[in-house]
Amino acid sequence: MTMGRFSSEEVYGKIGDTGLLPLFNIADLEVCKEVIRASYQAGLRAFELTNRDKQALGIFRKLAPFVAEEMPDLSLGAGTILDGHSAEQFMDAGADFIIAPTMDPDTAAACRERHVPWIPGTMTPTEIHHAYKYGAEVIKIFPSSVLGVEYLRQILAPLPFVKAIVTGGVKMDGPSIVSWKEAGVFAIGLGSGLFTHDLISRHDYAGITKKIMHLRTFMG
Repeated sequence: MTMGRFSSEEVYGKIGDTGLLPLFNIADLEVCKEVIRASYQAGLRAFELTNRDKQALGIFRKLAPFVAEEMPDLSLGAGTILDGHSAEQFMDAGADFIIAPTMDPDTAAACRERHVPWIPGTMTPTEIHHAYKYGAEVIKIFPSSVLGVEYLRQILAPLPFVKAIVTGGVKMDGPSIVSWKEAGVFAIGLGSGLFTHDLISRHDYAGITKKIMHLRTFMG
């Protein structure tokens, strides 16, 4: 049975140290490698490859040994995992953590069996509480751009033990980053707002590194 390379504490520490979690998907192994490398060079030590196409698992199987060899302190996780079977496949492929847009008990059980961190997607206080009871130490608030900063602030008031990652259309600019941080967010997911079509199509990986480093200045 394949286990993660890092403990839950180590994974959460890598995410929380910068408060930024990049998430990316494209059916091109070399582009994925360069994007991960660009994020790593910006000081990030956790990266999420999202399971959003049929090639994702195959790509992940090749990325895991690449990361382990070239960036051994980087925690590589799999996102958009909707069921226990998919979680097991990605953990077999070397996933250090599992992230989902939903709160699925079977996924929770699969991750718990292997002591691999599970970060489920939630929206309501009830979902958050259920996720916590199923063992989630960190949860994802999704879709964050729709719910907004004030929603997070209100959620954390009665649930101060919650460590929340916000994803889904979060703006990649200083004022937005600062507002989420002040609301008490654990980390911000960096998706299409960071890995823009323009940067990817031009293979401007140095631009990605520069953009992440700029965003890091607002996280403190």
